[in-house]
Amino acid sequence: MNAEKKRNIVMLGHKRIPSREGGVEIVVEELSTRMAARGHQVTCLNRKGHHVSGKEFDTGPRKEFKGVKLETVFALNYRGVEAMTASVTGAFRTLFGGFDTVHFHAEGPCAMLWLPKLFGKRCIATVHGLDHQRPKWGKFARAYILFGEKVAVRWADEIIVLSKGVQEYFRSTYGRETVFIPNGVTRPQIAQASLITEKYGLKKDEYILFLGRIVPEKGLRYLVSAFRQVKTDKKLVIAGGSSDTDAFFQELRAMAEGDDRILFTGFVQGQLLEELYSNAYIYTLPSDVEGMPLSLLEAMSYGNCCLTSDISECTEAVEDKAISFPAGNVQALRDTLQGLCDSPEAVAQYKAGAADYICDRFQWETIVDRTLDLYDNRECSRV
Repeated sequence: MNAEKKRNIVMLGHKRIPSREGGVEIVVEELSTRMAARGHQVTCLNRKGHHVSGKEFDTGPRKEFKGVKLETVFALNYRGVEAMTASVTGAFRTLFGGFDTVHFHAEGPCAMLWLPKLFGKRCIATVHGLDHQRPKWGKFARAYILFGEKVAVRWADEIIVLSKGVQEYFRSTYGRETVFIPNGVTRPQIAQASLITEKYGLKKDEYILFLGRIVPEKGLRYLVSAFRQVKTDKKLVIAGGSSDTDAFFQELRAMAEGDDRILFTGFVQGQLLEELYSNAYIYTLPSDVEGMPLSLLEAMSYGNCCLTSDISECTEAVEDKAISFPAGNVQALRDTLQGLCDSPEAVAQYKAGAADYICDRFQWETIVDRTLDLYDNRECSRV
């Protein structure tokens, strides 16, 4: 990118960085640290509170991370209210500090986007998914998230979406044009099975992996039901923590009871996460609702054979480099898993091309270029 104007940017709507609590947090970290490395002044407003998977994962308050200034904004520690209060306090914070660009992440926090806009800030909204469709939220939370969506439509200078399906949703629902800028991925180092063998008894190609938040819209009910019918010695590893969904987590454990092939690891990060991605036989994401699933991009970047539901947010990302099944169809998921377990040659073919395809197509530096173009009000393709 040529002759970038050095901007004073503030980002909010995430829980906290650095963190892997969800895809939003990963995106905010990747964007903010890369912008800071280019000489922009970047502040991220972290939400007060504990890690979504438990206090044991708290890292304590930080004031700086890789050149990004970190501030903590107040939030009430109640399910469904925490994000709302953080967006209110965060929006007021954006009025001070000389910020010229305010970047809201996720629909709910956009309910307060009008405030910095009234004060002349350039306001960008990234819709990471149609969050009001997620079944974990109650009636009030869904109404608030939908309100945030409408505020973004009315007040945001630009709206970034992560899939063509969501882009069409905004066009047909509101007549609002948006900018399609996908998520990115970084090519990782492949890790040998060591810690996962010591901790869980897992070895290379001996398990099917799901890695993500344990929430209903990820299709985990389908996955557990389908896997229990698959004739294989391979294990099913469900790696991830709950996200205001402890009751659902317990429901899944009950569904898996009696099948010792199914392993729940809880939240993972660092070496455990790298080894799980690096040594899986198949990675699967049977979701009903997604924005643009970073876990899927990450799994392919490690050279995995990936099996996803056929929702557009997944199939647009992987095209013909992964396998899909009809979303919500347990029998089809069972049959596909059985076929892949019985055909290591087919799995090897998908693995061979996965990493090069995904890492070449979704590069973070290109995504940062396009995002900064929007900040500077430069022409940025909407297709």
